[in-house]
Amino acid sequence: MAIDRTSLIGRWTHSHEEDDPGKMVFRLRGWNFPPSRGRRSFQLRPDGSLQSGGPGPDDRSREASGQWRLLPGDILELDEPSGPVRFHLVEASPDKLVVRRP
Repeated sequence: MAIDRTSLIGRWTHSHEEDDPGKMVFRLRGWNFPPSRGRRSFQLRPDGSLQSGGPGPDDRSREASGQWRLLPGDILELDEPSGPVRFHLVEASPDKLVVRRP
């Protein structure tokens, strides 16, 4: 499946309630999430910049900037300050991303 880069633009938040073994589900901002102590999220911008966030050690949200790219084989690479993270895209619909680590 060839993913269109423009379909990835937006703020994606981890919907851990929808995960299954080996796969993670992300939903676009505005999804009706149940209460949670914190969720990983990332905003993919058209210029290749990235804003990622998630709970810190004290459960307060932490934000970081970086870059992102779509690599051959439908690999989404997020260059975060802590190092690169790669996800293999399994599904990309208008409101849902399903990924697994390659």
